[in-house]
Amino acid sequence: MNFDGLDPGMGEYSPSLHGALDPGLEPSMDPHLNPTLLQGVELDPEGLAVTVPEPVHLMEGMFSELHSVVSEVGVPVTAVHFELQEEMLWMGNHRGHVTSFFGPTMGRYSSFQVHATDDIRHIQSLETGVLFLSKCSLKCYTRGGLVIFDYPMEEGSDMHSLLMTDNNTLLMGGLQNYVVEVDLNTVQETQKFTVEVPGVAIMRQSNRFFFCGHTSGKVTLRDLRTFKMEHEFDAFSGSLSDFDVHGNLLAACGFSSRGLNGLSCDRFLMVYDLRMMRAVTPLQVHVDPLFLRFIPTYTSRLAIISQTGQCQFCEPTGLANMADIFHVNTVGQLLMSFDVSSSKQALAFGDSGGCVHLWSDAPEVSFNDYSRETEFALPCLVDTLPQLDWNHDLLPLSLIPMPLTSTEPLLSDWPTTLTTPSPRRAPPVDPEILRTMKTVGFIGYAANPRTRLRNQVPYKIKDAELDYDNYNQVPESPIGRDEEPHLYMVPKKYRKVTIKYSKLGLEDFDFKHYNKTLFAGLEPHIPNAYCNCMIQVLYFLEPIRCLVQNHLCQKEFCLACELGFLFHMLDLSRGDPCQASNFLRAFRTIPEASALGLILADSDEQTGKARLGRLIQSWNRFILTQLHQETQEQEGPQAYRGGNLIFLGSSGESAIGKLFGCEVENSSLCCCGKETVRSSLTLLFTMHYPEQNSQEKTIKEYDFAEILKKSICLEQSTQAWCDNCEKYQPTVQTRNIRCLPDVLVINCEVNSAKEAEFWKVQAEYAFNKAMQKEAMEPAKPKEPLGEELCSMEGFTFDTRAEDLRHVWIPLTVKMSISKTQGLEISSHPEGEELSAAEEAEGASLYDLVVTVPHILDTRTGGNLVAHIKVGETYHQRKEGVTHQQWYLFNDFLIEPIDKTEAAQFDVSWKVPAILYYAKRNYHTKYDLRIKNPIDASVLLTEASLARKQRKSHATFIPLMVSEMPQAGDLVGLDAEFVTLNQEEAELRSDGTKSTIKPSQMSVARITCVRGQGPNEGVPFIDDYISTQEQVVDYLTQYSGIKPGDLDAKISSKHLTTLKSTYLKLRFLIDTGVRFVGHGLQKDFRVINLLVLKDQVIDTVYLFHLPRKRMISLRFLAWYFLDLNIQGETHDSIEDARTALQLYRKYLELSRGGGNDEVRKVLKGLYEKGRQLDWKVPDSETGDGAAVFPSVMGL
Repeated sequence: MNFDGLDPGMGEYSPSLHGALDPGLEPSMDPHLNPTLLQGVELDPEGLAVTVPEPVHLMEGMFSELHSVVSEVGVPVTAVHFELQEEMLWMGNHRGHVTSFFGPTMGRYSSFQVHATDDIRHIQSLETGVLFLSKCSLKCYTRGGLVIFDYPMEEGSDMHSLLMTDNNTLLMGGLQNYVVEVDLNTVQETQKFTVEVPGVAIMRQSNRFFFCGHTSGKVTLRDLRTFKMEHEFDAFSGSLSDFDVHGNLLAACGFSSRGLNGLSCDRFLMVYDLRMMRAVTPLQVHVDPLFLRFIPTYTSRLAIISQTGQCQFCEPTGLANMADIFHVNTVGQLLMSFDVSSSKQALAFGDSGGCVHLWSDAPEVSFNDYSRETEFALPCLVDTLPQLDWNHDLLPLSLIPMPLTSTEPLLSDWPTTLTTPSPRRAPPVDPEILRTMKTVGFIGYAANPRTRLRNQVPYKIKDAELDYDNYNQVPESPIGRDEEPHLYMVPKKYRKVTIKYSKLGLEDFDFKHYNKTLFAGLEPHIPNAYCNCMIQVLYFLEPIRCLVQNHLCQKEFCLACELGFLFHMLDLSRGDPCQASNFLRAFRTIPEASALGLILADSDEQTGKARLGRLIQSWNRFILTQLHQETQEQEGPQAYRGGNLIFLGSSGESAIGKLFGCEVENSSLCCCGKETVRSSLTLLFTMHYPEQNSQEKTIKEYDFAEILKKSICLEQSTQAWCDNCEKYQPTVQTRNIRCLPDVLVINCEVNSAKEAEFWKVQAEYAFNKAMQKEAMEPAKPKEPLGEELCSMEGFTFDTRAEDLRHVWIPLTVKMSISKTQGLEISSHPEGEELSAAEEAEGASLYDLVVTVPHILDTRTGGNLVAHIKVGETYHQRKEGVTHQQWYLFNDFLIEPIDKTEAAQFDVSWKVPAILYYAKRNYHTKYDLRIKNPIDASVLLTEASLARKQRKSHATFIPLMVSEMPQAGDLVGLDAEFVTLNQEEAELRSDGTKSTIKPSQMSVARITCVRGQGPNEGVPFIDDYISTQEQVVDYLTQYSGIKPGDLDAKISSKHLTTLKSTYLKLRFLIDTGVRFVGHGLQKDFRVINLLVLKDQVIDTVYLFHLPRKRMISLRFLAWYFLDLNIQGETHDSIEDARTALQLYRKYLELSRGGGNDEVRKVLKGLYEKGRQLDWKVPDSETGDGAAVFPSVMGL
């Protein structure tokens, strides 16, 4: 700090300011004054040792140090707070520890840990306890240290300030762009206010406004009720450090920008008049201000404190006086926190050395004007026990020591047999612990499955055991082991399934345990994979599958294209799961999906905050609309690089419109009699349930067909604008349909307890009716089932009434539209066909083909599954049989189920979300042939996205027309990746690592080299893949990808879209080429391609012995080819060529001596690897020269 030019005599204070000193001492220096202020002033050396004697006599209005205490040496004090209820001072430090001190003597009252790692940022006292704010949590403790509540924030929040708006409500702000209002009675968030300028670091309140201080240097004034911004003061250009409000004045201190030198502390305080809402003359002070507070006694004084300990008092409308500076003796430490008591008599400072300083302007200080008494721990009463009168009738004789005077046994001397300890029998060890236990010596280590509370043994709940005895199964998925299985309601196959990762990733996970069919499941660990069930639904609708597989356009992110690629993989798979990573990547880029809230954060999926039932219904509406638009733009297979492929706004009808579309007539009738009619196309309908009168205690009985008809032909009253009346009028809006869709899509809208109760009651009515009907019918003799009964679709035995529990929806409905009656819907027996008369009237039968329920599970946050009636063509393709069957699709778990199970909805855990009814034999009028739209044009030369890429930089030569690959041709392949999300893992107690969620990788470079011909080894594809998602790790050491290589603005590489390169690889796969590479399984997985095993030649497995380690490409190249590759970074061209050479070497060894010769060579390889610890020796050292010289050169 620079005080040049100030009067040196400022250090010579009058003795009267500090009371009487010892007679022999010169009152030449205040011991609390910073010595740096007295540079150039001649002082008596002996006078520097002056100390203030006890008691200190202080002049009123002059502050001096009363007491200082150290809480935790070396740990900065990040928050201090004077209680508003009791005479206590609280402090919190950088390590999350808090301590309270009583009264001006600073006697320690309590001390406890609030947060394990985060610092304490704000402290606020309440009547019942004390609030402590840290970065990501708000906790309330009693003054003795017992927890009252713990309120965690959203993931990623960074809270800095809180403000009590009344006794039970507070606001919290931080570096995010919102302020949260919390009700302390319910400990729940009541409102979330968005702020225009993020970074609310300080909050104050007056009777007119909330005041928010932002890290950007601005102070905003906000409405007390709505929190909307009313005014804004741009106080400082750099940042704000503190501000305070008193009366009609607002004073602020902060930092100003100094160009390249960054921020510097501004010695001008900005002062604003809140009556005129404008700045008055700034106040220049003599210290570097970090904190400031109004301390109104007789006038509106301001206390300004610097980080080095200087404190100056001044008037906000006058000039600062040098004589009003004093210094807090921090012994070289910096001040970190500051507070003023409500009585304005005491100041508290916390420094970076762990010390708290209490200053006051009076020796007998009180923190509050009216404080309640503080409760202290009861004193020990051992030494003050009353005298015992043993003649008293009620005196317990056990209190009086009695000497043993005889050998007779005492009554309390029980025999040994009765005093043997009999502890409670230990519960059996969890079988999961025994299964995963690893034994080292005589000690076993296993991860805690967390099925029991620590140090507690639960009593058996007999009633619960009887109720849920049917579910006494240990779940296969690790996530299903958190609770006693027999107390769990959801059947095992409906529970959320998770993949258990090991060192080998997914290679040793048994997917066949969950899926014994030949249909492909979908993996759930990708972000936004909640829609897996709906992807399966679309796949098993034959016209949709054929439509998207025939579709191809030039849009980089087209959901129809990506669905076509995904469905192609599902077609090829023989029971192995696929992943929808590329489809979901494109889905995340669609602005409409983000606007509809369909893109979930990872935290919402993991914590179960997402309302999946409502979400999947919105997703259903979105995907049908999106596919309708995308396939309407381009119908039929067309060349990928043709002419004008995209016709935006085309009015042509798409296959989606033919399949799901229903022409709807919307009529609006005003009370004046004017009627407006509009026509539109709708792709789905939403269920609307009848309103229940408040007088009716019971819900009426309704037929599903009746509710469905009212939902389709909807009639409702609403306020609407009438052109005739020229004002808003009560209007009756009616909807009617002109034609029937081929597939009727229904969103069930069971989003609240009211609708769930309606479904439950209607299902009970239907079940009781079925039971009565069965009771009235005569008992059938037990005869062999006839052929007509056995041949029912997807069902082999007759449905009993008992199986219809929780079933309200019919498996078949009859629908027709007549000119007189309009739309008619009724339930229909499933196996029966329409009569000739009904067909003549235009009636159609609709069979239930899809139900999507939301599974409620409090432990995992719930999940979505699908029941799908899989048709004959799918069974014919996969299994070679012709029949129909219902299946449950729960991500990668697939099981055949009974048709009644698909229609059962026990709303306590299985809530209906989406229903699909398909017109019987509807697919006969659709062309279900698939013509692969990917042709050889995708391999031709294409322009790079990179602006700086030049032809001289080209690393590959595209294929000529004469070089087009044929079936069986060799292609060397290698791919490099970057990381989008880091792996989530935990360490077990035995030191092993358990992967909870794998890292999310994205392909960054794909290289293909020619495998034969005169140009063998020359690349024909070397594409760098542009990505719009944030890359967290380029893995340069392993991938050779550098920051900037994937940026179109600065990259000099051949940059393409993922879709463009994907099409090239798909064409090669469809052609039937054989790929040669090292570790291709992972490459194809990340690229999201499914390649048949006979088209993959992986050198990892060619040079591998069973139950031995996998060998790196670098070591194989050195050993067999005498090549030193992958020195500093990886190059995919080099790796692909090397893999081709290794394959040639393998063929040479096989031809030379057969399998015995290969096995002998591999044994030598492993022996050499063990000797060298699998590290390639340096070329200078002669040790370990390559065993096999190079057999070919490129």
